Amino acid sequence: MTTIGLIGAGHIGSQIARFAVANDYDVVISNSRGPGTLSALAAELGPRARAATVVDAANAGDIVVVSVPLKNYRAVPVEPLAGKIVIDTNNYYPERDGHISELDNESTTTSELLQAHLPTSKVVKAFNHIYAAALTTDGQPAGTKNRRALVIAGDDEGAKATVTRLLNQFGFDTVDAGPPKEGWRIQRDTPGYGPRRTAEELRRDLAAAKRYADQ
Repeated sequence: MTTIGLIGAGHIGSQIARFAVANDYDVVISNSRGPGTLSALAAELGPRARAATVVDAANAGDIVVVSVPLKNYRAVPVEPLAGKIVIDTNNYYPERDGHISELDNESTTTSELLQAHLPTSKVVKAFNHIYAAALTTDGQPAGTKNRRALVIAGDDEGAKATVTRLLNQFGFDTVDAGPPKEGWRIQRDTPGYGPRRTAEELRRDLAAAKRYADQ
């Protein structure tokens, strides 16, 4: 049985936790404020879930979801995540995160920053361009016509295959944008960021995306 650890249990993190327990995964949830602040969510999730410290969630998870404000990515523990699949849901909002020069000049991406911080982990970008509420409403069984798709990006093909299976369980098709450096194609203010898209529509959006400097 796979355990999913969550570092960050805000809007997206808590929704992923709900999907995980509904699909028979064990879940360990954490946030920066400590497990005592997550008792209500843990009770809602039921016996498959428990609240823990960030380090405990990182240690316990076979797959670990990082869903924290980007400015805090350096606080993600490194050693407990060695060799693990890490799903990066982060987005860059300068008004929240402060200015990060490498992202302002678009010489890197959010997932590349996290991958550099976690050099032995297998970072896969996912869940960053869907609103939390839509995670509840938009999932559909595999094979459904016009099923919503979500983008992934990462370097490790095996990790991306695992995340693709997870997305399928949660009710979504997958579009692989390629390596992390292509993750900019689904960052804020790009065509695919936010709206409901099928796989075909999402591929067109990725192709049409423009760098901030070119907008």
